[in-house]
Amino acid sequence: MSRKYICIHGHFYQPPRENAWLEAVEMQESAYPSHDWNDRITRECYATNAKARLLNGDGKIERVVSNYARMSYNFGPTLLAWMIEHAPSVYSRIIKSDGESAARFEGHGCAMAQGYNHAILPLCNDRDRRTQVLWGVRDFVARFGRKPEGMWMPETAADTPTLEALADAGIAFTVLAPRQCAAVRPLGGGQWDEVGEGVDPTRAYQCNLPSGRTIALFFYDGPVSQGVAFEGLLGSGERFAARLTSGLDDARTHDQLMHIATDGESYGHHHRHGEMALAAALENIERDPSVELINYGLYLHRHPPTMEARIHENSSWSCVHGVERWRSDCGCNSGKEGLHQRWRAPLRIALDWLRDSVSPRFEKVGSSLFSDPWAARDAYIDVILDRSPASIDKYLGTFSARTLDPAERTLALQLMELQRHAMLMYTSCAWFFDDISGIETVQVIQYAARVIQLAKLTLGMDLEPEFLDRLALAHGNIKEVPDGRAVYERSVRPAMLRLERVAAHYAVHRLFGAPSDRVYSYEILGDEGIRLTSGRARLVVGHATFKSRIDFESAHLSFCALHMGDHTVSCGVRPFSGEEAFESVRASAAEAFDRADFAEVMKLMDRQFGGTSYSIASLFRDEQHTVMRSILKPALEQIDHSYRQIYEQHAPLGRFLSSLSLTVPRRIQLVGSFVLSQSLRQILESDTPDYARARELVAEAARGGIALDQQTVGQAVLDAMSRAIAPANGQLDAAAKSRSLHTLVLFAEALPFHVDLWPLQEYFLDHLRPLTDALQGKSDPESAATLELISMLGNALEIRV
Repeated sequence: MSRKYICIHGHFYQPPRENAWLEAVEMQESAYPSHDWNDRITRECYATNAKARLLNGDGKIERVVSNYARMSYNFGPTLLAWMIEHAPSVYSRIIKSDGESAARFEGHGCAMAQGYNHAILPLCNDRDRRTQVLWGVRDFVARFGRKPEGMWMPETAADTPTLEALADAGIAFTVLAPRQCAAVRPLGGGQWDEVGEGVDPTRAYQCNLPSGRTIALFFYDGPVSQGVAFEGLLGSGERFAARLTSGLDDARTHDQLMHIATDGESYGHHHRHGEMALAAALENIERDPSVELINYGLYLHRHPPTMEARIHENSSWSCVHGVERWRSDCGCNSGKEGLHQRWRAPLRIALDWLRDSVSPRFEKVGSSLFSDPWAARDAYIDVILDRSPASIDKYLGTFSARTLDPAERTLALQLMELQRHAMLMYTSCAWFFDDISGIETVQVIQYAARVIQLAKLTLGMDLEPEFLDRLALAHGNIKEVPDGRAVYERSVRPAMLRLERVAAHYAVHRLFGAPSDRVYSYEILGDEGIRLTSGRARLVVGHATFKSRIDFESAHLSFCALHMGDHTVSCGVRPFSGEEAFESVRASAAEAFDRADFAEVMKLMDRQFGGTSYSIASLFRDEQHTVMRSILKPALEQIDHSYRQIYEQHAPLGRFLSSLSLTVPRRIQLVGSFVLSQSLRQILESDTPDYARARELVAEAARGGIALDQQTVGQAVLDAMSRAIAPANGQLDAAAKSRSLHTLVLFAEALPFHVDLWPLQEYFLDHLRPLTDALQGKSDPESAATLELISMLGNALEIRV
């Protein structure tokens, strides 16, 4: 009888979302209440898979496990780069899990590498394909501390040159969809069997390449993979495990591998609590003596291929037409009726033109700075991974053709940044969805705009006019944004910046906040400025050096900003022209401001900072929200007061109607929902929340037939949980902490909607449950009381104590 193995692969990925100039993800309102989609999906999926809850027979949490330690997985390099800064604890668990899996699977870690920024590799030119693979490998080695055995090709898109690039980089295997298999035969020769999607997915295959190299191929089980994504298979861990084991057949004589490949986001983001179903399935499989959990590396080590496979060229897992989804209107889309994707081909043609236009000039200019500019690009991943001065010195010392002066160092780094963005602009998600105005497509056009800007700055090429003409041929579906040119003008051009706009952002920020030494990827050095206030009016006049931390471009700039008390803000920026000239402007502006002669201040700004004028619209997205909250605060407080008065006057009538089972007028319900939800939010935001009063408000809403705003109150509860378990609040002893958290849990249970208590459950499992063994061994009253409080909290959190 053959041995039976099971492997589950998760492809965890988000496209790079960073602003091309700020090197940071700005606020994305569509991800509310999270800051952005990376943040939201990390909370819903990546974090929960690192600590997935396993339930016992009574439905209580028995323990938490890392799914990553028992499944095959890959993470997009650009996602991990974001995560190490914004979700470091989740990042560390992901990295640690690979080490744990290596110990479990005889030295073979579960993590796989990925093509760097998820470009469709068969559609790349040879140079880009090579760099995408090399950067993916180098990023993996830097993070996981070992060489990758396998690599996930974005969208599993494959052709022979791509497989050659993987094999050349030392990759031993990759994973493909069953429809990507063209034919198989016994290793060593024989007649090809054109199996198509009927390929046996339970074994590894060897692909012999024209270069003489080989790479192993695993064709995943299609029906079960589809079941996870689209058929509700994650509703039950037991059913999931049973479906996996059903793919193993006693009639097969070889040692068979049942394996699936899915979007990792299925486990928690696309399917709520999908990570728990995955954890339960893995647990059930491990307990089954007839099968063994394994990963691809170990299976390949134990069972080298005995069959050879040939692939369908230019094929993928998410387009039945091959790779047409990323270059034509093939019919594959997200399912919205009445939308075309004829914009896909002109968009790719425009980007190809841009890439090919800059390459010869890049090579010529780059050769004056680098011994080999393309080899320097391949190695630039080391700078991306570590932008410290020492790392940059090492990089330039290795690849420069000679010693570079400061201006040449900046030019060299800008050339490499041009090439980095020229690859980022091919991120696959830009073509995946329905319209050219989608956020993913806007993102790659923004990267293209950065290429255009850097080409003008470093190569003396003005490529924007022709690029826009080409984008105009990419016709979309939305009247307000009819084509790619409109997308550029509406959504990309406003994001473009030079150091002057960074200075304007900083000046407006200084109107409302304290001095800072950093604005995203820019340093502010030597801020010599003043801020004056007169009632709600404010004036800032100053000068500083603004310097990019990416390419070291810098400028010494003067700035002046005026806020007259409402939403009107004016700002001017100009090159710093010396202390004497600056002091004259500062003194004149301050004198006029002290007289409340704001019109004279504006005239002075026009004279001294003529040309471009900046306003709140010039602020970067997050700061816009911060400033507008500050400006709106008095108005919102006045509105809140008015709503509260209306509610208090008419609430008794609403409760009376509700007691008679009569419909409460919609206007009373809306006002009541707003007032009570805001009151609950304010209580929960307090340093010492009054949960008794909060429960009274919940009961009041129920009696009045008023539906609380689930988004407002639910987010406030989650924020209260985070504050309650934050390290700053760690000074409470175990008894006090348990009592405080228990009160919060009881309030959450009183709400008319579900609130996920996972943050408190995680805290309990990490910090409080481990104390119970020691407490049980003590007989003093204090220990007994603490143990009882911990047990009460555990029961309320549905955790076995």
